[in-house]
Amino acid sequence: MATAMVAATASCTVTDKVNDEALIGRQEISVENRLMTPEALWAMGRIGEFSVSPDNSKIVYTVSYYSVKENRSNTELFIMNADGTDSRQITKDNYYEGNVAWIAGGKKIAFLSNRDGNNAVWTMNPDGSGMKKISDFDGDIDGFMFSPDEKNILFVSQIKYGESVKDIYPDLDKSSGRIVDDLMYKHWDEWVETIPHPFVAAFDGNSMGKPVDIMAGEPYESPMKPFGGMEQFAWSPDSKSIAYTSRKKTGKEYAFSTDSDIYIYDLESGKTRNICKEDAAGTGDRNLGYDTNPQFSSDGKQIAWLSMERDGYESDRNRLYVMNLADGSKKSVSENFESNVDAFCWSADNAKMYFTGVWHGESHIYSIDLADGCKVDKLTEGMFDYSSVSTCGDKLITGRHSLSMADELYAVDLTTKEVKQLTFENKHIYDKLDFGEVKARWSKTTDNKQLLSWVVYPPQFDPDKKYPVLLFCQGGPQSPVSQFWSYRWNLQIMAANGYIVIAPNRRGLPGFGMEWLEAISGDYGGQCMKDYLSAIDEFCTEPYVDKDRLGCVGASFGGFSVYWLAGHHDGRFKAFIAHDGIFNIEQQYLETEEMWFADWDMGGAYWEKNNPIAQRTFANSPHKFVDKWDTPILCIHGEKDYRILASQGMSAFNAAKLRGIPAELLIFPDENHWVLKPQNGILWQRVFFRWLDKWLK
Repeated sequence: MATAMVAATASCTVTDKVNDEALIGRQEISVENRLMTPEALWAMGRIGEFSVSPDNSKIVYTVSYYSVKENRSNTELFIMNADGTDSRQITKDNYYEGNVAWIAGGKKIAFLSNRDGNNAVWTMNPDGSGMKKISDFDGDIDGFMFSPDEKNILFVSQIKYGESVKDIYPDLDKSSGRIVDDLMYKHWDEWVETIPHPFVAAFDGNSMGKPVDIMAGEPYESPMKPFGGMEQFAWSPDSKSIAYTSRKKTGKEYAFSTDSDIYIYDLESGKTRNICKEDAAGTGDRNLGYDTNPQFSSDGKQIAWLSMERDGYESDRNRLYVMNLADGSKKSVSENFESNVDAFCWSADNAKMYFTGVWHGESHIYSIDLADGCKVDKLTEGMFDYSSVSTCGDKLITGRHSLSMADELYAVDLTTKEVKQLTFENKHIYDKLDFGEVKARWSKTTDNKQLLSWVVYPPQFDPDKKYPVLLFCQGGPQSPVSQFWSYRWNLQIMAANGYIVIAPNRRGLPGFGMEWLEAISGDYGGQCMKDYLSAIDEFCTEPYVDKDRLGCVGASFGGFSVYWLAGHHDGRFKAFIAHDGIFNIEQQYLETEEMWFADWDMGGAYWEKNNPIAQRTFANSPHKFVDKWDTPILCIHGEKDYRILASQGMSAFNAAKLRGIPAELLIFPDENHWVLKPQNGILWQRVFFRWLDKWLK
C-alpha cells in the first residue's frame, strides 16, 4: 500500500460553523416532574479521551454531542487547567476531532480530524488557532502516536485483506457476491475485507514523510479487531522501537485462539521480536492468552502489558505483566489483586504502577509498589467506577462514572487520596433531574454464598407503596455489574419510570475471586440462573415489592438469561425483554464469529456426544423449553450483529407467536450488538417502556 506523502498546506482558525450542516453542541433541555427521559439521556455530552500536557499544567479532552433530529453526533475539543479551572471549548464545528496529543513541548496539540475529507492528522495551538494538516495519506488514518523525540509518527490505517470477486473475475465488476473459503470472514458488524496495520513515517516538524508498513506482507491485524485502538501500541523512550499488539493467526486458528502477543519492532534494523514467547529466564512462561496494551517505563528498562494466562478464554483474569528488557525476565506484578487489571500507567519514577480494577461491584484505582513485594494499595473509595488513569505531577487524572452520573474527569491526590472533580459537563442537566437512591444488597444464594446486588429505587420512593420490580440480567457473560453508566441500559431511567431495579452480580462476574468468575463456563443454565432467582425471591420479601408485577430484562448473555428464565421462572415474571440474546445455543455455536468464545463457554461442540460439559450446555438451550413459555416477551435485535445473529431474536419471537404468547419484535437493520444511532436509541427506549408499562402497570 505504497502512498506518496506531500506536505500539507491547509490551515484555518476555529469558527462557529465551517460547513453547511446544523452545528451540534451542548444542549439545553426541559423535563417534566424532574424525571429522566430518553431525550435527556441523549442530550448529555459524553466525555471521552483526554491528554495531560508535558508540564502537567493543562488537560485537553473530547466531548461528543448527539442530535436526535439530525440523527448524528459531533465530537469537540476542550482545554482546561489541570486543576479544572478555565475550561474552554477550542473547536466548534461539525467535523470529527479526536485522538488528542500534545507535541512541541506543549506548544501544539495534535489531533485526528475529517475536516478535509479523510481522517488525517492535524495540529493547532492550544487556543484552537493555527490549524494545519500535517498528513497527506491516501486513506483514513484511524489513530496516531508521535515518537518521544517527535521525529516519527506511528499511525494506523486499513489495508486490503483477501481477494474479492472483482479480483478473481474482473468482468463481474457489478457483482455483489462474496466468495468465502475460511473462518472469520465477518467480525462484530462487518465483513472482513480490510484489516488495520501500523505504519511509521518521518516527521520534520511540518509534515509526514513516506510511510512504512511495519507489518508489510503480513495478513494479520494490529490493533486487534473489533475494539483495539492506539492503547495497543507504545513508543520506547529513546524513540528507536515500537511495541505493538497482534494475534498473528488466520482462518480457523484465528477464530479459535485468543493468543495475541506483544511485538517490538526496531526502526533501524526493521526486525521484530515477540517478547511474549521469549523465555530467557527459563520459567516456561510463554503467555498463551490475550497479551495487550504495552507501556514502556520512562527509563526504557522495562515494559508492562496486560496478559491472560489461557488460550481461548477471553474472560480470563487480566494480569499486569512487567518484563526486564535487559535480561528478558518477566512476571505478573498484580497477583495480590484477585481480579482484572483494566487501565494502568507507570509512576513518574517507575517505582509504582497505578491501575483500575473491579472488586465487589466497584472499579477503583490501586497502586502496586514494585519494590515492596508488589504490595497493592487502594487509592479511591465509594460507589463509583474509575477509568483511564494518567499521571499529572503528584496527582492522577482519571475518568469516573456511577449508576447516577455519566463520565466526568477527576484528579486524585497521590499523597492525601483526595478526589477532586474537574469537569461538570452535564451539571446543567443533572440540576433538572431527580435520581433514585442506589443501595448495595447482600443475600444468600442456593449454595449458601453471599451475592451482591445493586438496587436502584425510583425518585421520591415511598416505602409504604408497592412498586413493580425489574430484574436486570447482565451480559458479557463475564462483565461486571459495577457502577456502570449506560445511555441505553440505564438503571436510573428505569427507576424514573416507576420501577425498582435489582441488578445481581451473579455467578460468572469478576470482582469476587476466580472461583466465582469461572462458575459460569460450561454451565449457562446452572448456578448463575439460580443466583438470579434467589436474588429476586429474597428481594420480594420487602413489603414495598409488588410480587405480581415483576419484569425481567437483559442483553447479550442477559438476553440468553431472559430466554432461559422464560422457560424456568415458575410464574414469577409478568413481562420479559431480551435484546440480542442467544435463543438457540446450537445455532449460536456455528453462527458466531469468535469461535473461541463459543467453544470455551459452551465446553465444546454439540456433536461431541461424549463431552459431558458440552452436552449439559446444549441441553440447557432456551429454545428447548419454549413449551413452558407463558409470559409476554419483547425481542430486540440488530441485523448487523454478527456476534449473535438476528436470526436468534427472530426465532424467539416466532416461537412465542406460534405458542400464542403475546410478543413483539423490534428489529434494527442498521445496528450491531449495540444501538448507536440517536433516533434508534430513542425508539429503543420508547418501545422498551411501552412494553413494560403494558404488562406491569
